[in-house]
Amino acid sequence: MSYLGIDLGTSGLRALLVDGEGRPVGSAERSYSVSHPHAGWAEQDPAAWIEALEGAVADLSAAHSEFAELRGIGVAGHMHGATLLDADDQVLRPCILWNDTRSHEEAARLDNAPDVRALSGNIVFPGFTAPKLAWVEAHEPDLFARTAKVLLPAAYLNLYLTGEHVCDMSDAAGTAWLDTGARDWSDRLLEAGHMRRDQMPRLVEGCAAAGRLRDDLRGRWGLSQPVTVAGGAGDNAAAACGIGARAEGDGFVSLGTSGVLLAARDGYAPAPETAVHTFCHAVPGRWYQMGVMLSATDSLNWLARITGASPAELTAPLGDTPAGPGRVRFLPYLSGERTPHNDAAIRGSFTGLGQDTTRGDMTRAVLEGVAFGLADSFFALRETGAELERLIAIGGGTRSAYWLRLIATITGVPLHLPEGGEFGAALGAARLGLIADTGANPDDILSKPELGAAVEPVSELRDAYAEAHVRFREAYPAIRAAQ
Repeated sequence: MSYLGIDLGTSGLRALLVDGEGRPVGSAERSYSVSHPHAGWAEQDPAAWIEALEGAVADLSAAHSEFAELRGIGVAGHMHGATLLDADDQVLRPCILWNDTRSHEEAARLDNAPDVRALSGNIVFPGFTAPKLAWVEAHEPDLFARTAKVLLPAAYLNLYLTGEHVCDMSDAAGTAWLDTGARDWSDRLLEAGHMRRDQMPRLVEGCAAAGRLRDDLRGRWGLSQPVTVAGGAGDNAAAACGIGARAEGDGFVSLGTSGVLLAARDGYAPAPETAVHTFCHAVPGRWYQMGVMLSATDSLNWLARITGASPAELTAPLGDTPAGPGRVRFLPYLSGERTPHNDAAIRGSFTGLGQDTTRGDMTRAVLEGVAFGLADSFFALRETGAELERLIAIGGGTRSAYWLRLIATITGVPLHLPEGGEFGAALGAARLGLIADTGANPDDILSKPELGAAVEPVSELRDAYAEAHVRFREAYPAIRAAQ
């Protein structure tokens, strides 16, 4: 037996094939582009996702005989995207992505509507799905009137695979249409956004069967046995499944394009006033909370782009251990910010520049600014009652030992790197496919990876960075007023 995990990312798709024990067999990747028609807009053609999926499947099928034994599929996808379909399931317009901020006015209106925060458990952020549809209603009324179904990106792939409109709870929780505590669509929230239940996909748990792979796809892919398609998950819930963050006390920090600090929760304890997201987990009876910053490694990539140096060239001179806060300060709000500010309009800034400022000083400031932004999420999670004694660190930014030790020092908790192998969203999605097919207990399958030595905080620098974090927080209102 084999199982396929699909990680539908913002810039590309990754497909991971695992065996019946969940051990990786092989992977394939395809990339695609994001369109930015106007400032603050981000869109994608869903046809690119299908092309990428078919290409990755063809590669895996050709390279690994185990693919012919496929029994289950799970899809993880970037959250919040609005894919609008007509009555014939034809795509009406490009998908509006998670990092699109055009609907900030609609988000503020929905956020102020009665019962919205109480039912959804969250602030209505501009990146969520509900305000996107409110924007379409206001600016593209003909398309809004023709919209028969709204699917998130992972649910659109589920439709392609099964022929059914079906979505999992973790992804649905990021729409602002779900009663997150009850794990069901909310008629009140739908009404607030001028939407209807019949426009929503059927809901299932992420580890439950969503349907069967279509017969025509089975034939084309060379599969003779039925294949179960799981409900799947939003990308961060799938990443949590990949590293075994399923219960109270489990958590991770992700240093990717955006920055995420996630804590698994055994119960539902929303705290929208903190700007922390509270979403359903991909397994029944569990939730998770996370703080999100929109420009993590994206901030370093931006500096690399304007200086003509690679990220590795920028960070290498810093060594492995922080020496204390620098004089230059960077606010990492290049695309606005979610936690803790919920501010789509704020933009980044450098302060403290002088004639003697070097490229190294600016690099150090960028790493510190991102670390302080992640610390904002860490302490916001603490306010909700989440107790995190350690964190697993994932994402491309973990290649910088300096950055990891900086984050550990500012948050005061050790960071652990997975010891090689697979542990991301694609593995989590494959595990969900395995559970859906076999009926296995999720706690038996969603195990933690082997962990390397801890990256410990630099205790003698804790006070200095705590003071610098206070100054970082104090800079936000002044910069906001100036902009």
